[in-house]
Amino acid sequence: MKFAAVCGSGLGSSFMVEMNIQSVLKDLGVEGVEVAHYDMGSAAPELADTFFVGGDLADSAQHLGNVIVLNSIIDMDELKEKVQAECVKQGLL
Repeated sequence: MKFAAVCGSGLGSSFMVEMNIQSVLKDLGVEGVEVAHYDMGSAAPELADTFFVGGDLADSAQHLGNVIVLNSIIDMDELKEKVQAECVKQGLL
């Protein structure tokens, strides 16, 4: 299983979300999920099972398949809720 964070440039915000996803997965006790980050131009459906993007990129990311839109990329409560829900959906929890 692979999760990916995507932002416009693939640097700051997607890397921050990647680290935060890793933290949430650790807190949930979920293992076996690889987490990466990409810029929108490099992101492709085959690179991850689930993509996390900010609301500003929601329309641009629909070609990726399973996309979870974050209303705020800095809201850890929202991220935890959405990562946990995705883990349940994927049978990881």
